[in-house]
Amino acid sequence: MVDVTAKSVTQRSAVAHAFVKMSPRVLAAMRKLENPKGDPLEVARIAGISAAKRTSEWIPLCHPLPLTHIDVHPTVCKNGVEIRTQVTAAAQTGVEMEALVAAAAAALTVYDMCKALDKGIEIAELYLVEKTGGKSGDFRRDDRRHKNRKDQVTKRSPKR
Repeated sequence: MVDVTAKSVTQRSAVAHAFVKMSPRVLAAMRKLENPKGDPLEVARIAGISAAKRTSEWIPLCHPLPLTHIDVHPTVCKNGVEIRTQVTAAAQTGVEMEALVAAAAAALTVYDMCKALDKGIEIAELYLVEKTGGKSGDFRRDDRRHKNRKDQVTKRSPKR
């Protein structure tokens, strides 16, 4: 594990993205809340939050961090479920891995919740969207490299 003792505590944040591609039949069942296991979006939201808090247990050389905010937002789109996560902390190291683990766990949970309807669901596009704070400065992904799904978003999001 890298020694961060000499690093200053600064405000850090990171946003990550994942996409779960699925058939129109599974999407229709999700929109109608006709999934045998319940609401995949709400369970995915909770799974992502829980996973972010345990990132240092998932990734062996990650530091355990005092996270101050975790948001996991799964949204039903035309071809599947878009997952966007945001994690914030005041810490000596960044929260990129926490945001990515939250997105990955949420995507895996959507798969688990929907696999009874279709085993062909695909998890794709797990990536860091942006990060702020720290010695290396800010980073923002160039959206032109990936197809933007904003025009495909429908109204179905988890209840909060």
